[in-house]
Amino acid sequence: MNMDELHARARCWAEISEDALVKNLKEAESLLNPGVHLICVLKADGYGLGAVQVAGILWEQGIRHFAVACFEEARELIHAFPDAFVLVMGATAPCELEEAIRLSIRITVGTQEEMRLVSETAVRLGTNALVHIKLDTGLHRLGFSDLSELTPVLKMPGIVQEGLYSHLALRGPEQTEVQCALFRKCVDSLSAQGFQFPMVHLLDSIGLVRRPEDQYGFVRVGAFLYGNVPPSYQHFERRQVVVRLCARVTRVSPVPRGEGVGYSDDALDRDTLVATLSAGYVDGYPRLLSGVGEVEIHGQRARVLGRVCMDQMMVDVTGIPGVREGDTAVLLGDGISLNEFAAWADMNRNEVTCMIGRRVPRIYLRDGSVRAVISRMNG
Repeated sequence: MNMDELHARARCWAEISEDALVKNLKEAESLLNPGVHLICVLKADGYGLGAVQVAGILWEQGIRHFAVACFEEARELIHAFPDAFVLVMGATAPCELEEAIRLSIRITVGTQEEMRLVSETAVRLGTNALVHIKLDTGLHRLGFSDLSELTPVLKMPGIVQEGLYSHLALRGPEQTEVQCALFRKCVDSLSAQGFQFPMVHLLDSIGLVRRPEDQYGFVRVGAFLYGNVPPSYQHFERRQVVVRLCARVTRVSPVPRGEGVGYSDDALDRDTLVATLSAGYVDGYPRLLSGVGEVEIHGQRARVLGRVCMDQMMVDVTGIPGVREGDTAVLLGDGISLNEFAAWADMNRNEVTCMIGRRVPRIYLRDGSVRAVISRMNG
């Protein structure tokens, strides 16, 4: 173990399994219809696991299409992979358009004004902007909700109409069917008017599992890659856990009955052996799990005591023999599943990995060996 790895594991760290990520990718690809391709979603820094590092793993597997939420995320990726397709799925600010167009970043357009600004910027630069048209089919977040607003701007100069897409709200089967039918109708209507789009995409990870008939040419997959698979998926057991969040035990001490632990006013109802862990809510263990969450030490569960602090937390290790300073506590992973962790705090499962803090080093493992250690605190 070199010094980088020793330092990374000194306090609190996240282990990312490249093998698990690749297995999830292959599972997602196995669900695609012939001729359909994946757009791998790397927003929120690859769901907290490191966008550039995750993209590199996927690139080795032949993936060339990526999507992110904003221009800053796209710029980071395109600098690391200049030949990649990178789509910004959120709004791109006017001040970002020129650089986005110069870098061949794909821009989402959902209003006439956005299209006008993109067109004017591209014409001024003497080039073409690569645009994906967003349709609002019921999510009511972004996109054209009326084709009569879209068609007048489709022939603006400086625009390459590369893609057409929408996003499912997934509020229920009936509403999803309405959205899919509306999107299909829009695609057919635009095609009948002579507007063709090389890339049409509607489905996300959940849609990939539930709506194989609506795959079109591309499917955007994010959560599925990171082991966040709908429990209803018939092959749920095939999904692989990608991340393991760990922390060091920094103190073990007996606390008598009647005392409180940390910032909590609640008194202990028995003499308790308390272990302090070097991780807190800024590292990715939310305060909502105070008194509710559990960690694993020596393969056994230890309940969180008191309130989770910014940088530390305390757990009950009374029934776990041999716990000592320097031991590893597993906060997420091993026996603590993504679903269970999220349920404790009534969170969306994606939130769990996205909230892993900036100062938590990411350790990338392949076949059990360390491939890279990335510490954001070192730049």
